[in-house]
Amino acid sequence: MKKIHGSLLTVAAVLLLSACSLSEDAADLYKQEAPLQIEAEVPEEVASGETVTFEAKLTQNGEPVDQANFVHFEVRKQDGSIAYPMEEAQGAGGGVYKMETRFKSDGLYLLEVHAGSGDAISNPNYQFIVGELSESELQSLKEGPAPDVESSGDHH
Repeated sequence: MKKIHGSLLTVAAVLLLSACSLSEDAADLYKQEAPLQIEAEVPEEVASGETVTFEAKLTQNGEPVDQANFVHFEVRKQDGSIAYPMEEAQGAGGGVYKMETRFKSDGLYLLEVHAGSGDAISNPNYQFIVGELSESELQSLKEGPAPDVESSGDHH
């Protein structure tokens, strides 16, 4: 009797443990995030006083994103001395978003595109030159961009 009872207990334990194993398609049951890709057109050099049109093309899964949750352009001087207010970009179709800005001061500038579509958010930076650079800006350009610093604040 003990032998049958022990065998039944072993069979029950094996069945119970085998029911807990993962199925091969378990990963497919979870939501797969599609990253938001942003390609911005930024002129290498801009003349001081010139009006520039910035364009950013948003794609997700290889398809243009025409109905993004938000697309904002932020322009600031590299040294932080000048910051233009963040502006909502205008949709131009085909996943392209645009904004115009006029520069009054020479220097090294950054364009940051803040965009979101679905659950995906991206905010790449693009560097460009307006007019002539100072010695410190030339040195900064030679050294390359500063490392990204993580922020803990909710941006949008």
